[in-house]
Parts: sequence; structure tokens; C-alpha cells
Amino acid sequence: MTKIHPNIEMGEVKLRVSQLERSIAFYEEIIGMRVLSRGEGMAELGAEEGKTLLVLEQIPDPSVKRPRRTTGLYHFAVLLPTRRDLGVFLKQVMDKGIEIGQADHAVSEALYISDPDDHGIEIYRDRPRIEWEYQPNGYIHMVTEPIDWRGLLHEAEGHEWHGLPAGTKIGHVHLHVNDLNAAKRFYCDQLGFDMMLDGSSGWGALFIAAGGYHHHLGLNIWAGAGAPRPPAGSPALDYYTILLPDETALQSLLDQLHRAGVEWSEAADGWYLEDPAGNRIRLNVMNAA
Repeated sequence: MTKIHPNIEMGEVKLRVSQLERSIAFYEEIIGMRVLSRGEGMAELGAEEGKTLLVLEQIPDPSVKRPRRTTGLYHFAVLLPTRRDLGVFLKQVMDKGIEIGQADHAVSEALYISDPDDHGIEIYRDRPRIEWEYQPNGYIHMVTEPIDWRGLLHEAEGHEWHGLPAGTKIGHVHLHVNDLNAAKRFYCDQLGFDMMLDGSSGWGALFIAAGGYHHHLGLNIWAGAGAPRPPAGSPALDYYTILLPDETALQSLLDQLHRAGVEWSEAADGWYLEDPAGNRIRLNVMNAA
């Protein structure tokens, strides 16, 4: 098995939403994204320099609901360039009275919020890699501790909120799956990701990555082992994107998947496949995304 290219990045996430205008307003006013383009029942949003981070699509029937315990998105994570950016984001959501979650994960500081369709969102900043610690077994050391509220708000002093800054990107995606062993085989043995933290025998989650990152993907069974897929036409994750650095790396991965018996299909905007839980993945190269 060949490892996936170490210089991958996570690309745009596409969500199906029940009320497009409501979702656009939320992502503009609360998250700080900007509408980059509009189409029939769709919108692309991004940060300051115009890179698409999120695609929203209106579902045909807004009355269709998604049960809480399904496979699909747990959260997508928006990575800010600096700690000051995170502090400024924190201050503006507090000023607006928005309910948020929070955690210091040792490798990062994170804030958590949900959109109007209960899609989970993490807004975070990474600590420098030189500060990351590792367990004796080689896994990354991650914790869930309270953040330093005062320190973050101190970082924000004297700085105004103007939306997501240039350099913002999708840092990772965390998914509900229905079988951790099947997910591990697919993502590590077939796609070629490295295991960064294996909590399958304890708290029911895996963290995997390429190139030594703390995680590009989180995989959990917190919706239940054997959880069903979201109903067709419900507000849910449509796809997330893995970006390869060039055409050679992309073709190498597609060939590897073919040899492993994993089916994929080509479309105008990339190559698509599904993990064993039905989460759809879009592959493309960075300069084409």
C-alpha cells in the first residue's frame, strides 16, 4: 500500500440546506464568509481572497428532516491563520450572543458552532508543530481542556472583525461513520492515510492524516455502530474535498484505488467516490479547485 501524498490539503465542503437564504445569512453574518458566486439554488462562499471553502445547495423539499443519528458530517473545520484571528472571531460571536462550544486540544484551540440545519462547524487555530507532543506509541497527544478565554480575548484587543481573513482554509473534516474497522481499512489501507490517534477501543474515534498533520479527518461512531445514511433529499453533507498537489499525485491515487477495488467516477469538477459509510469524497488537484 502506497501512502497518500504528504502535501494534500482539504478543499471545499458542500452542504445541502433547507433554506438557502437563511444559510447564506448565517455564514456571512456569523462565520464571516463572503458569497463568491450564486446559481440556481446554490451559492459558493469563501474568505477574503476568494477561495471557495463552502458550497451550499437548496434541497427540493425543505420539510424533509435529517434524523440526528446518521452517518455524515460531524463538523467541518475552518482553520484560521493566527491566534489573533481566533480571538477576534471569539469576541464577535460573544458580542452577538451566539452560543458556542470550545476546547483546547493541545495541538490547537477550537470553537464550535452549528448552522441553522445543525451542520457542525469548528473554527480553530493550530499551535506551531514544534509545540506538538507525542505519546510513547507515536500517536499525537491531543486533549480536550478549556480554552484560555482571557488570552484569546486579549489577542483581539484593538482589532476589528472584518470576516474570515486571507489565508483561511478548510483544515479538517470530522465524519460520523458506522463501522470504525471498515473506515480504517478504507482510509488507511486503501487511500493511504496515516493513523495519528486510534481511540477505537476507548472513545470510538480515529484521527488520520497525511504528512504528519494532527488530523485531516476525524472518524467516529458516536451516532451509533451501524448508523444509517441520511435520508435522500435531507439537509446533510453532499461531499468533502481532498486536494492533491498535482496531476501525477492524483493519478497515482486513482490507480491505487483501482487496484484496491475501490470504484470512483469522473465528473467535470473532479473525481468522486464514497467511503463505506456513504460519505462522498471529491478528489481534485490544488490548482484546479
